[in-house]
Amino acid sequence: MSQSSTTTNIIGEKGYKPLTGWLILPIALGLFFGGIALFVITLAHLQSFIPLISAIAMFICGLISFFGFMAIAPNDSRVLLLFGDYKGTARESGFYWVNPFFAKKKLSLRIRNFETGSIVHPEEKNPSTGQVIRQKSRSSGKPSKVNDRDGNPIEISAVVVWKVVNTAEALFEVNDYEDYISVQSESALRDLASRHPYDSEDHELSLRGSITEVCVQLQHDIQERLDKAGIEIIEARISHLAYAPEIAAAMLQRQQAGAVVAARTKIVEGAVGMVQLALEQLKEKGIIDLDDERRAAMVSNLLVVLCSDRHTQPVVNTGSLYQ
Repeated sequence: MSQSSTTTNIIGEKGYKPLTGWLILPIALGLFFGGIALFVITLAHLQSFIPLISAIAMFICGLISFFGFMAIAPNDSRVLLLFGDYKGTARESGFYWVNPFFAKKKLSLRIRNFETGSIVHPEEKNPSTGQVIRQKSRSSGKPSKVNDRDGNPIEISAVVVWKVVNTAEALFEVNDYEDYISVQSESALRDLASRHPYDSEDHELSLRGSITEVCVQLQHDIQERLDKAGIEIIEARISHLAYAPEIAAAMLQRQQAGAVVAARTKIVEGAVGMVQLALEQLKEKGIIDLDDERRAAMVSNLLVVLCSDRHTQPVVNTGSLYQ
């Protein structure tokens, strides 16, 4: 039995230095208009077909030369192909001339961003005229619904900032690199949300409590998926995080209860310290000497006053100390 294995050839980016267009432009114009002028003169004084053929050849060469001109804006590039063969990428801005038979694919190197959950609308053209009716656009992001590590349904979305760093991989390794980024970012975000709880009480990594660490991890996860597409992830930030509507009310009550318990715990700690300080001050200054029963009553009264969530009504003792 024979085994066959397939290997994938990764296409690396190659630099290409085109000729300056200002040098070729006069030559192309001379061939184009010189061919027209020679053709007219030859027709007026037709004695041989050789000048006529030369005029036609000059005109055709000049016309074809015009297809080799290209202008590259800053943070822009042109990927050059010759009958399907990758020849290189021109990155420097300026006015250039290349082989007229090169296919020049425009690829932006600018920093771009999008929000997960958004939908890309492709450009629409008129079938009869070929005119673009609607430009390519992206809708606003919509939070994705996913279960966190504890199984609670949550809504989450993120903003991803990216740019193309390898034009050859971006064009030839994936079918549509923009769609690939969108899908892989959404997948990485869902995977991240399912690995961590929404909130945690024991200081472990959580989506709400450790937002900086979670964003760094999200950026790493997305970058790992996009390395083969020639994309660099500059930043990935969670833009929306909330419980799903069906459990939001219950989770809000739980958070409120946790906050009340935490606040009461802090109040009790402070009240105990105040009572202890009051007893020590009374004993040190010899203001009053209380037995165990009266000391317990005083502690009880002070704790009630300090820990109560409402204003207490004092009762003034007009009798003796024990009445």
